[in-house]
Amino acid sequence: MDTENRTSGTGSPSSGTRWHLAAANMNNSNNNDSKKDDKKDEPKDNKKDDKKDEKKDDKDKKDDKKDAKKDDKKDDKKEEPKEVWIMDPATDKYHYWLWTISIPVFYNLMLLVARACFNELQYTYSTLWIVLDYSSDVLYLIDTFVRTRTGFLEQGLLVKDEKLLKETYMKTRQFRLDVLSIIPTDIVFLIIGINNPEWRFNRLLRLGRLFEFFDRTETRTNFPNIFRISNLVLYIIIIIHWNACLYFAVSKPEYSRLARQYIYCFYWSTLTLTTIGEMPPPVQDVEYLFVVADFLTGVLIFATIVGNVGAMISNMNAARVEFQTKIDSIKQYMQFRKVSKELEVRVVKWFDYLWTEEKTCDEKQVLKNLPDKLKAEIAINVHLETLRKVRIFQDCEAGLLVELVLKLQPQVFSPGDYICKKGDIGREMYIIKEGQLAVVADDGVTQFVVLSDGAYFGEISILGIKGSKAGNRRTANIRSVGYSDLFALSKDDLMEALTEYPDAKNALEDKGRAILMKDNLIDMSLAAASDAKDMEEKVNQIESSLDIMMVKLKKLREQYESSQRKLKQRFTNMANQVQTLKQEEE
Repeated sequence: MDTENRTSGTGSPSSGTRWHLAAANMNNSNNNDSKKDDKKDEPKDNKKDDKKDEKKDDKDKKDDKKDAKKDDKKDDKKEEPKEVWIMDPATDKYHYWLWTISIPVFYNLMLLVARACFNELQYTYSTLWIVLDYSSDVLYLIDTFVRTRTGFLEQGLLVKDEKLLKETYMKTRQFRLDVLSIIPTDIVFLIIGINNPEWRFNRLLRLGRLFEFFDRTETRTNFPNIFRISNLVLYIIIIIHWNACLYFAVSKPEYSRLARQYIYCFYWSTLTLTTIGEMPPPVQDVEYLFVVADFLTGVLIFATIVGNVGAMISNMNAARVEFQTKIDSIKQYMQFRKVSKELEVRVVKWFDYLWTEEKTCDEKQVLKNLPDKLKAEIAINVHLETLRKVRIFQDCEAGLLVELVLKLQPQVFSPGDYICKKGDIGREMYIIKEGQLAVVADDGVTQFVVLSDGAYFGEISILGIKGSKAGNRRTANIRSVGYSDLFALSKDDLMEALTEYPDAKNALEDKGRAILMKDNLIDMSLAAASDAKDMEEKVNQIESSLDIMMVKLKKLREQYESSQRKLKQRFTNMANQVQTLKQEEE
């Protein structure tokens, strides 16, 4: 029994361990199976997740594309602002609008005060005044809109931004005045009646438009002095008109007809403001005060007006006074130097011709304040076609022609004046703008040919072509038949312009040489000799410049050697100093 128990006791632990090992193996196998299942499930899940992510990415991309399209549409909307109508103040349209708005402003300026003072005028034509008043109000409203769309220059460019234009206009003092001028004060008419036009005096706050119209018209007109005088007379009439209306409101002169009442008041106002007097004495205290104020106002206003009129008249005659001063000074000089009477008469006639033909202005003096580009454009507009008529300049570069146009000098010759004589040195060429010139014999009477508008001469002499038989001498006598207006181009100016255009210079010389060969006025042997001389001169110049270069090179070499010696000496001194420092440290 004991043995059985022992055997059974001893067998139990071994069986327990076996069971534990079996369970562990089962667990391991289960774990391995679960791992395999996990491994099998993982790719499936990953594939599903990848598909989901791809779908999400596709959705995101589509959403991004939609958002991008929306943003592009928004950007397009932002980048393409609505085109709005803008009034350019530099155009004629703006000037015409100023003329249009000046009409209602002037209407209010003249008739509001007259209707307020002359009651009969208001009562008789009340319907007409209502139509004109509200028509002017409509134009005022349109003008306010035009002001919000009137461009201005910023950094030289016209601003066309609607919002910016509105903001800028609303910040100005003129905006406040414009708003006050269109306040509907006519509402008071519902209470007190329509025959009280003084309630519309706020419409006068738009007077700035009238003055702006006057200023712009003065700059545009070709007769500024006449316009200034007319404008001054208009101001005088307006002042007298207002004073006449106020006088009627104060004194109420007893006349039956409205026209007679106004004419009498206007007459009284004119006499008072011009301080002439000779009017009936005042009766009431208010009339005395009004007359005193009128006298003081008249003295101040008309003193200013007389001064302005005198200045305008003197400005109108400024050109004549300056011209007459020149004539007087030349006359005095000729008398002092005892110039012959015949020559003195010719000089005076020449001056008379300049004045009658309006050729007294100095072009350079008039155009001196303009920039060079505008000067060039004006000169091209005036003289370029004339210069193109010259054969040798017909195929030249545009830049050279512009340079030459700026150098043309106008000259006027009297009848019988010699422009040039045979044998004279040719220092300039001439182009006939207006008049007739005759090529005459040495006697000055026999005429060979007559040159008229557009003809030219002297172009060969200023080029200095080698081999020319005449050299730079004139080959004919040219005399003015009547008064002649010419353009002169000097040799110095031509050569100065050609320095920047060497190819054009060679082309001009070739053309001139061809012209001379055609007319048999060139000697090729002289040209060859001159070429040989030129070649010799060039060689001599090269030799002299080479000698100079050799001297300079020698100096540079000596300077280089001396600098090398100095550097070598400095390095030696530095090495010695380093050695001494090392020895001291040791």
